[in-house]
Amino acid sequence: MADKIIFWLNANMLFFGLATNLQKTYDCKLYAVIDITNRTKKFFEEQNLVNFQKIWFLHDHIQKTYKIDIDYLRNFEKKYSINLWQLGFNERIFYQHNEFYKFTQDEILSILEKECKLYESILDEIQPDFLITNETALHQQHLFYEICRKRGIKVLMLNQSKFAYKCIISQELHKLDSMPALSKIPSKKRTFDELLNVLTSTDNTKQLQLYSKNFGNSKSSKLKAVSEYIFKSDNSNTETHFSYYGRSKFKVLVDYLIKSRKATTRKSFIDKYLEYEIYDNEQFVLFTLHQEPERTLLIAAPFYTNQLEVIRHIAKSLPPGYKLYVKEHFSQLLREWREISYYKEIIEIPNVRLYHPSANIEPLIQKSSLVISIGGTTSFEAAFYQKPSIIMADLGFAILPSVQKLNSLEELPLMIRHGLETKVNSDDLDKYLSILDEHSFDFDLKGYESNEANSFRYGGNYQDTIITNEQMKSFLDENQNLFDMLTNQHIKKLNYFKKI
Repeated sequence: MADKIIFWLNANMLFFGLATNLQKTYDCKLYAVIDITNRTKKFFEEQNLVNFQKIWFLHDHIQKTYKIDIDYLRNFEKKYSINLWQLGFNERIFYQHNEFYKFTQDEILSILEKECKLYESILDEIQPDFLITNETALHQQHLFYEICRKRGIKVLMLNQSKFAYKCIISQELHKLDSMPALSKIPSKKRTFDELLNVLTSTDNTKQLQLYSKNFGNSKSSKLKAVSEYIFKSDNSNTETHFSYYGRSKFKVLVDYLIKSRKATTRKSFIDKYLEYEIYDNEQFVLFTLHQEPERTLLIAAPFYTNQLEVIRHIAKSLPPGYKLYVKEHFSQLLREWREISYYKEIIEIPNVRLYHPSANIEPLIQKSSLVISIGGTTSFEAAFYQKPSIIMADLGFAILPSVQKLNSLEELPLMIRHGLETKVNSDDLDKYLSILDEHSFDFDLKGYESNEANSFRYGGNYQDTIITNEQMKSFLDENQNLFDMLTNQHIKKLNYFKKI
């Protein structure tokens, strides 16, 4: 019997490309929930490249009506053990990060209710065996993912490994589906120098820096995107898509101009006041800021979204004689940097130093006594430099004895003191790398995303674009080898799930 596979499709066309290949090589029936803008929607309505049994356009089912069934929502939470307000509160569109529209409580609950009812009806109707998706970033996608997991539907989520140019497919982000205890994994007996060579040869930081520098920064692409938006778009998404509420063309263009000016002013402040120098004979703990808004904060660590408060809590938890070095994230440039007042508040904390986004992270880790991040790569990289770390998100590398997972802020002072006394064992890191390498495969996900954005979305500057069947076919043909490899990896994973 053919497996029933449901795709979550959005602006990331990687998974549409995967579907075109999968239907040719694997016995399956394909379905899709599609979260896409109106102009791109036309492609999915008219395309003949993938034979979907049925598709659902998400925003067709989320109308502007705000009568709320509280009993349904309460029963839903009990049924699935899903905290709906956690998803709603941390949705960047609903709260804090939306300059165009302020959602009311009733509007948020109404949208969540419609999504829940839609997802339940879809899953009741088709009873899928598998969900294939990219990394969940927005609440509507993560909610569907969570419901699937609670219903026992196996999930194939493509996500980048902690090493650049490597990816894994798993049910949980940055976690392997079959992770044995470290004691059961044979060691290759690699030294720290050898392990560090593994890290530096696949430098995740350099890959992200290149991606941040190039993604959406082409002046010609920006001008083409602005022209397309002003002269060709009917801007109908403002009526049909809750993520576009309030986005009149005038407001969007004014916001763009204001942000561009702010970015210049903020960067001038950063260059003038943020530090590069590591002070001799100064003991310090390193904390690395996350780009905001970002999935790691909003979904993976939902109770640590206020990074300024996290910094204060760390600073007040340090033993006497230690400083807290805070490093700005280089990719915050994609969000026009932070408010100058935000940086000033960090700088004014007595035992804190704030470091420039381009400051070299390697010596900061090397000379630190402990590395702390909410869910960043630096807490993993710390082990390669024989440094212990603390994280606040539930990540796979927390299996390392040198990595502590914070469950409550009240634990922080004792956890820091314990971390400062912790030694990193090379064998533990060696074993973890072995199992990670076994379950990952070569794929430059960030490179693909840049290529796709340049092909369809003006370098990533404009989402609501028209895509033709011919354009898509040409793109798929150009990247056939990549899609062949990706399809084979997903088939391996499908077969793995069918065996267990």
